Amino acid sequence: MRMQLAMFVVSWGVLASTASADPWADTVVSYNPGTTVGSGAYQADGGVQALGEPSRDTGGGPFASQVGVFSAPYNVDQLTSIGPNGHLTVRFDEPVEDDPLNPFGIDLLVFGNAFYVSNGSTVSGAFTEQGVIEVSQDNSTWLTVPSVFADDEFPTLGYSDTMYTGFDNVGGTILTDFTFPVDPSFVASGLTEAEVNAAYNGSGGGTGVDLSSVDLDWIQYVRVLGAAGGVEIDAFADVRPVPEPASVLLAVAGLSALAIRTRSQS
Repeated sequence: MRMQLAMFVVSWGVLASTASADPWADTVVSYNPGTTVGSGAYQADGGVQALGEPSRDTGGGPFASQVGVFSAPYNVDQLTSIGPNGHLTVRFDEPVEDDPLNPFGIDLLVFGNAFYVSNGSTVSGAFTEQGVIEVSQDNSTWLTVPSVFADDEFPTLGYSDTMYTGFDNVGGTILTDFTFPVDPSFVASGLTEAEVNAAYNGSGGGTGVDLSSVDLDWIQYVRVLGAAGGVEIDAFADVRPVPEPASVLLAVAGLSALAIRTRSQS
């Protein structure tokens, strides 16, 4: 019985470890900045600024700001820019999988510096730059993701309770989840910042990619192509699967039952 309990604990630990593995892109495979389109400062990092976690804060000193849907990251140490005829290719150490437990069917998130435009109180538009997204299992055969683009909706949100002051965002303390996507059906137009933040439902934003749209079960490479106005990339994230409540309760109940039986027989 002790062996059964140990095996259950190990199996549960493996699942937890997999879910908590580094979800960010790990390596820049290749980077060509393309034609400079006024964002030359963002092209001097060799693409490495697109690795790791997306930005929650930006600026410094009197211009310090939290990243919100009206206040995008803009520092040269946060973004990689891709102009026309350019590209950025990154690799994940762990495959990004088309997991049925991923929220809304979204498997990959791409973060840029898109932001919503306000008419003074509500969202009246968006500043976006649409970069084509391609994915691959082997860095040889590439498939173009249809209908969604890098540096497009949804803008990054660093804190669920951040507030826009007309110049920057401040005051947020509740961290968003950069591995949880926004509902793809969400429309921000006409909403206040507080309403947008609430509708994100804890998500940190990002363009969502469903791997089933290219008929792949998993990928390990992502490539973004430059666009006429330039494309800024902040990060890439593997979406975290969310277990069904019944499955979690069943697993916990099973662990508890095994523990009780073990104690009663010892």
